[in-house]
Amino acid sequence: MHGVTLKSRAAAFACAAGALVFILSLVLGYTPGAQDDIVQIGRALIIAILCGTMSWASARRTIATTATAIDAATERLLAAAHGDLQSSVPREIGVELPDLSVALESLFSQVRTNLDHVQALALFDQVTGLANRTSFCRQVERLLAEREEGGTAALFFIDLDGFKGVNDTLGHAAGDQLLARVAGRLREVVMAQIGAGMGDAVIGRLAGDEFTMFFPTLSGHNAAARIARAIQFALGERFDLGSQHVDLGASIGIACYPDHGDTLSTLLRAADIAMYHAKHEGRGRAEMYSDALALEASDRADLERDLLLALERDEFLLEFQPQIDIQTGRAVAAEALVRWAHPERDIVMPGVFVPVAEESGTIVALGDWVMSRVCETAARWSRAGIHQRIAINISTRELGQADFFLRLRHAIATHQVPNGMLELEITESLAMDMEARVLDQLAALRRDGLRIAIDDFGTGYSNLSRLKELPVDRVKIDRSLVRDIATSSEARTICSAVVGLIQGLGMEVVVEGIENQAQMDMLRVIGCTLFQGYHLAMPTGEQDYLGRYTGNPAMLERDAG
Repeated sequence: MHGVTLKSRAAAFACAAGALVFILSLVLGYTPGAQDDIVQIGRALIIAILCGTMSWASARRTIATTATAIDAATERLLAAAHGDLQSSVPREIGVELPDLSVALESLFSQVRTNLDHVQALALFDQVTGLANRTSFCRQVERLLAEREEGGTAALFFIDLDGFKGVNDTLGHAAGDQLLARVAGRLREVVMAQIGAGMGDAVIGRLAGDEFTMFFPTLSGHNAAARIARAIQFALGERFDLGSQHVDLGASIGIACYPDHGDTLSTLLRAADIAMYHAKHEGRGRAEMYSDALALEASDRADLERDLLLALERDEFLLEFQPQIDIQTGRAVAAEALVRWAHPERDIVMPGVFVPVAEESGTIVALGDWVMSRVCETAARWSRAGIHQRIAINISTRELGQADFFLRLRHAIATHQVPNGMLELEITESLAMDMEARVLDQLAALRRDGLRIAIDDFGTGYSNLSRLKELPVDRVKIDRSLVRDIATSSEARTICSAVVGLIQGLGMEVVVEGIENQAQMDMLRVIGCTLFQGYHLAMPTGEQDYLGRYTGNPAMLERDAG
């Protein structure tokens, strides 16, 4: 009931007790016919008052004890609200209110457990058990603040090579298991360095397959380089994941305090720049930060920014290089090659800007520009009676876009391109690892008349049994297979076997990278007739190409007009 308090209940109890005693006194002490009824009533009333008073006093005493226990419980809860979860529950609560005491103890214990769990989540990576980014940064910042003058510290930025392939082929569970194994090996490296007198280190996992290590006390740059080699050796050994064996490696960037930075943010940036250079130079390397690397990184950042502006300003252009059938002397196809007419750097070749576009993701927008321009060009050529296919290179990142084929078909339909005028070139490594969805889409395009070619064949690991299953019309032999063919019998044997295999599967062979007549003569003996390379023709602009390889640029100009 609302408004009922301990005091009101005690008063009601005292009044009820007094009334009961008053009635009993009258009943038990009343003598019929007595003359002193008033005296008997008075005595009964006095006894009732005394009884009620004593009941009230007793109830008040009980209330006071309970109130004290409640006050103690209130104070304990206030202390817990301010962070005191360790102190015990006061004894008087247990005596007067035992259920409340048990409830408080249980509550505080559960809160302590939850807070410990939250702290673990906040400070440690759940996959590896290493410090997470927040914890790693806090520890390193504290160590830097506590450092004495002099001496060297080193920060290592470690990026695993090939980890994405493990996740894609074996699944994320295997990937997590591999990350845990990597963390274990990094701990072993630190223990070995402690044994060698290098001192302890902080190890962290920043994100994904990126790890960091910080040694607060080293003798110099040479010691940091030795530690990097130890890390490479540890991560270069094969990892056993049950029935699977995984070969990894790492690209490592090194930044030393105070030479390369005196704060955590500057050291991380320097180590990241060095790591990127190591990865760019072929992976499996360790690089020490330098000013030259910083300039290179700055130039790359400028190039990345300029790429976006170049797309807005339409600074790109296409050049064309013919694929020539030497039996007829005619160009049967033209490979479209993108160039960047940079306003300050003159013509920038794709070897400079395409890797930057791949890493930044700009390659998708650039690929759309190339796709649209090639479709527009192919449609003009077809209307002008020029029936040479135009080949377009498709990057891994483009093909990974879920709507790539939809965009391609939209460009074809928009420009009304006859399907026989286009050829898609995909790299060998991409072709060998294509998803079923992509294979189905390529097969559908091929049925509609597009040609599919594998580019750079011979630069990677080829699953020859898979080659016959691919929806492919042509295979372009990479220059690395034919470079020494005129002087090396081994090179001739390998090239002859590869060409025979491809032709035996019913596919055309195009040899690219032809640099001299001797190579071409030897390849003709082997059975090759389609060639592309600087020895035959350099890439050139559209008008020049049409004048040389179609003999009819005027028709195109009239059609364009």
